[in-house]
Amino acid sequence: MIAIVDYGLGNLRSVENAFHYLQVPVYTTSDASEMERADGVILPGVGAFGDAMEQLHRRDLVKPLQQYARSGKPLLGICLGMQLLFEVSDEHGEHEGLGLLAGRVTRMQGDYKIPHVGWNQLQLHAQHPLVTHIQTGDYVYFVHSYYVVPQNKEMMIATADYHQAVPAIVASQQVYGMQFHPERSSKIGLQLLRNFAQSVALHMKR
Repeated sequence: MIAIVDYGLGNLRSVENAFHYLQVPVYTTSDASEMERADGVILPGVGAFGDAMEQLHRRDLVKPLQQYARSGKPLLGICLGMQLLFEVSDEHGEHEGLGLLAGRVTRMQGDYKIPHVGWNQLQLHAQHPLVTHIQTGDYVYFVHSYYVVPQNKEMMIATADYHQAVPAIVASQQVYGMQFHPERSSKIGLQLLRNFAQSVALHMKR
């Protein structure tokens, strides 16, 4: 079973529906004990970094999420959820994140449209089970004004070109992130979620 973490700022229904379409069993929870028993966890997110961390603290989910990731079970952050995996964000002041991945979240800067909204192509930089059957040039759907700057560039599995190389998919051990919305990215997004579900199934067999 895969748990979708409900902390009040996630696009839960769309993520849940995508997994139902894939016939992957999922459940939504804001309870740490229910999350901990899951075989894999999805951390979605829409909104501001600081607000999201405040909500996670209010629900006593910060330490359980950190412990879950460090246990080696697969954890996937989506959009804001990916950003929360990192150490710090400068969105509306400096806010500490979950610290599961080294790096910071910062605002896009430049004479171009912000936020980055719409379909953009993935550029693959590494082979990884998360991008099985995904190719450079495949389109996914983004909505964000901030992006991650990983300390270790090797964790970047894919980027998207939006006036700079925007980290689109990151992976370190069993901690994964997607800056875009796979649940809104048609067949490519469904394949990415299927790949995550398969990584959960493989981990269960170990």
